Amino acid sequence: MKEKEREYHLSKKHHMKILWEEFFKSDDDTMAQDATLVDKASIVGRVGIMLLSCGTGAWRVRDSMDTIARTLGITCSADIGLVSIEYTCFDIDNESYSQTLSLPSTGVNMTKLNAMEKFVRQFEAGHGKWTNGQIHKRLREIENQKSAYSSLIAGLSSGLACAGFIFLLGGGWPEVICAFFGAGAGNFVRAGMGKKKMTLVAKIAVAVAVACAVYFLCFHLGLLLFHYDYHHAYGYIGAMLFVIPGFPFITSGLDMSKLDMRSGLERLTYAVLIIIIATMVGWGVATILNLHPGSMPKLNINSGMLTFLRLIASFCGVFGFSIMFNSRPDMAATAAIMGAMANTLRLSLVDYSHMAPALAAFIGALMAGLLASIVRKKVGFPRIAITVPSIVIMVPGLYMYRAVFNFGVTNINIGAYWITEALMIVIALPLGLLVARILTDKKWRHAD
Repeated sequence: MKEKEREYHLSKKHHMKILWEEFFKSDDDTMAQDATLVDKASIVGRVGIMLLSCGTGAWRVRDSMDTIARTLGITCSADIGLVSIEYTCFDIDNESYSQTLSLPSTGVNMTKLNAMEKFVRQFEAGHGKWTNGQIHKRLREIENQKSAYSSLIAGLSSGLACAGFIFLLGGGWPEVICAFFGAGAGNFVRAGMGKKKMTLVAKIAVAVAVACAVYFLCFHLGLLLFHYDYHHAYGYIGAMLFVIPGFPFITSGLDMSKLDMRSGLERLTYAVLIIIIATMVGWGVATILNLHPGSMPKLNINSGMLTFLRLIASFCGVFGFSIMFNSRPDMAATAAIMGAMANTLRLSLVDYSHMAPALAAFIGALMAGLLASIVRKKVGFPRIAITVPSIVIMVPGLYMYRAVFNFGVTNINIGAYWITEALMIVIALPLGLLVARILTDKKWRHAD
């Protein structure tokens, strides 16, 4: 096995794998607290880079690295980005050791994050009385966890998420059905390309193009069989909303609020890159297929039934997004219940109280954050695993697409209107979570 790993290590890969077990100087039976500074620091770094690979923000990564370091009797100072960590560890003898670690790409895996947070808590509770062998055995088990879901499940979950999303945007059954198949096909392709380690730009571009094309085909099939109104074609935007980078958008705001500017700005840039690629490809495909944003047929539903259906659609949307984030079903269901209440409140404030969308988004995110502080104590899930999925459905993907589409056809005034609306909501969402965190988390509201 080690020979195969060494061959992999020496092969011509753009990113080389770190063989942690071979790197350590101490043997497997050595207690971690008795290991050398190099070994202790490497344990801290391995925990940090594994947490970073789960998609969590810099504050959580640094907090976990600090917890491991304190337990091992050393001090850690880290600079954390989107896919890299530079850190230095110091011991009581004034010796120091520095490492730079990086990931080939970023992603979101809430099941692995949950396992990592449990490991950190257990290590701290046990006062670090683990051997090197025990530590690396457990970390290797977590690291080798594959995605809990197949490409087919990834496709179905995105279909469910986007079907709920398009209903919340005013779509009816034709839009819901076509968006389900379009988004499902698009994310199925993206998941398959991800397993082949395809680059980000290629995955997003191909997935969005497939999603829009499949929506177009499903719509025309419905046009032939059920004589759909042509205005239902405008729902094609819903088929591409599965690419919305909700996690980096939200975590970028949270990181910047803690003055983790490097991580926050890198995450924001990453999210903007995805939005640009997705909207430009969507605009290009729409132009080829002669599609353009417009108003979908209005739903004739009374306010009580609409609120009920919004609860169901929000639950389905958040549940689908959570599964896309590799959450366990119970974790996804918890986030979906919270998201259903928070998002329905947001939409009701806009429709019935005529509140500004950005302010309603702030209140919805605040509610999700406050609910998470209550629920988390009972279920023990990572806070980010239930808060971010619950408000991803509030990210204004429709506004962003309309902005880019109008810029593309040189309707600058209209494009500026939509991008301003989108920016106000995008800023309001992390602020809502931030206020909830400050109110309910003593550790978060302090700087030291």
